[in-house]
Amino acid sequence: MHVLFSGGDVEELRNILSSDFTFRGPFYEFHSADAYIKSLKSDPPQEWQYTLIRSFADESSACLVYEFSRSAVRTPMTQLFEVSNNKISKILLIFDTGAFT
Repeated sequence: MHVLFSGGDVEELRNILSSDFTFRGPFYEFHSADAYIKSLKSDPPQEWQYTLIRSFADESSACLVYEFSRSAVRTPMTQLFEVSNNKISKILLIFDTGAFT
């Protein structure tokens, strides 16, 4: 979250994403860290903000519920992170796409 919302270098994500990383969300799906990072580079996260509502974690997963805002868009989002060997192996992003139309 820090890298995405601070305007940091998305290449930093390589250090925390596993070799078998997958991402699934309402608009995109990626089956590798390379594809995910390439997408973030082609449409960089700019002027994104979030306010954490709640977080939960156990030994192999974490869940963040937050309010996302960008320009005129403001909507709650949830991300479920699965972890394997101390790296993020899977992200599931859930939100109402109607806020973007």
